[in-house]
Amino acid sequence: MVAAPVTPPADVPVDPPADATDRRRWFALAIVMTAAFMDLVDVTIVNIAIPSIERDTGATFSQIQWITAGYALAFAAGLITGGRLGDIHGRKRLFLLGIGGFTVASALCGFAANPEMLVASRILQGAMAAMMVPQVLSIVHATFPAHERGKVFGLFGAIVGLGAVSGPLLGALLTEWNLFGLEWRPIFLINLPVGVVGLILGSRFITESKAPRALRLDLVGVALVTLGLLMLLYPLTRGEELDWPLWGYASMAGALGVFAALVAYERRKAARDGSPLIELSLFKVKSFAAGIAVQTVFGIGLGIFFLVWTLYMQVGLGWSALRAGLTGVPFSIAVSTAAALSVQKLVPRFGRGVLQAGALLMGLGVLSYLWEAGHYGLGITSWQMALPLVVMGVGMGLIVAPLTDAVLSGVPREHAGSASGLINTVQQMGNALGLGLVSVVFFGEIGDRLTPAQMGPAFVDAFQNALGWVAVVMAAIFVLMFALPKRPAQHLEGAGTDEPGGPDVADRLDEMDGMDGTAGSADTAVTTGAAGVPA
Repeated sequence: MVAAPVTPPADVPVDPPADATDRRRWFALAIVMTAAFMDLVDVTIVNIAIPSIERDTGATFSQIQWITAGYALAFAAGLITGGRLGDIHGRKRLFLLGIGGFTVASALCGFAANPEMLVASRILQGAMAAMMVPQVLSIVHATFPAHERGKVFGLFGAIVGLGAVSGPLLGALLTEWNLFGLEWRPIFLINLPVGVVGLILGSRFITESKAPRALRLDLVGVALVTLGLLMLLYPLTRGEELDWPLWGYASMAGALGVFAALVAYERRKAARDGSPLIELSLFKVKSFAAGIAVQTVFGIGLGIFFLVWTLYMQVGLGWSALRAGLTGVPFSIAVSTAAALSVQKLVPRFGRGVLQAGALLMGLGVLSYLWEAGHYGLGITSWQMALPLVVMGVGMGLIVAPLTDAVLSGVPREHAGSASGLINTVQQMGNALGLGLVSVVFFGEIGDRLTPAQMGPAFVDAFQNALGWVAVVMAAIFVLMFALPKRPAQHLEGAGTDEPGGPDVADRLDEMDGMDGTAGSADTAVTTGAAGVPA
């Protein structure tokens, strides 16, 4: 399947001449892939160590939530900004700044003296990841010719799958081994040697690039997005702990006003200088508007599930971190396998139906898990969890890989980069919102001052309540998907070839890279598209 020739817009850099014998670009690829892997693992590795962190630091439930939600919020708020800064100041420069800052933040997390310092360090870590991750595929664009990128993107898919499997296991092993008596801290400190090596080699082998006519950064838009999210998420996260004070409701209501002000400001800015943070005209495209809703709601479901799942296994059932990590392996393998099949084999033939089947399968897996949790109670075993986890994993794999392409298929080419950045940003925002809602759907079901004998049953009941809400989320996603196109545009255009990762994919990503000054924002479609895999 070969796309029609596309003339790139003025602000999209033309492919640089690449010497086929130049091995430096493969070193550069290894460096940026390692950074992407480090970010993905750092998301997945933390959840498995949450109970150990809670025991060692005495963190409250709200602080536990912010250890994960703070990272997700900072990452979401900074994704578009990080991509735009790379366009303006250079992708290599921002990548090195991001990986250096991520390494420093990892050290601060590892040596955190109290829960407050850990939360602050995690927020910094998320902000640095938002600088680092959006540059990854922009660097690939500047380093590899179009005909080689299909192979490169296949390698990224393998990295996503490897990170999904290895993150929980690595976190479990590092926590169980208790290296040097540091308990959970090595899950962060392991980033230090990787980050230092990446920084040194990146400065030597990565080629600098930037957009010739990058737009200015919309600082007011960034501030309004961040303020609105904080006003919404902070009361949600601390509401249960503070007995839902009046100021919390006022803050959440005020967040709606902030988002309304954001929309009004972005409209004026688009009319004034054409460089808004959010391209509002995209929402006139039915498939894009529905896709944004799907991504947001999907992120909420993932944010709820993965945190409560970890707490259920380790606190409620009393399992070790290693046993919990091994229990999640069938899920991760199922996600990776289904994701590869969905893109290469299923979507070209069945289109939107693949995504809807994924939502139904994930919902079925959640309902079967809910039944098992109630039926077996505290006596449930890992092998009994395997079947619902595999069904959920297959369903998730059928959604995460093709969703971005399905949403982008109706978007005008001149807005492809901005649209892709926004899609991945709202998914991360949804994840942060889901983590905030954990205090309502999970901790809200757990009474105060529980005895050790009451702890297990209370966590089982709370887990069932949370799963019920995740099932509702899956049903909502299934309905919303009817607004997506029946088949993504690229599968309609050239049905003669079913070669995955061919020139049409490269052309499509070329169009994204640099559009509207958001080159790099599109990168997150590959590097963070499955970051929720056990986030």
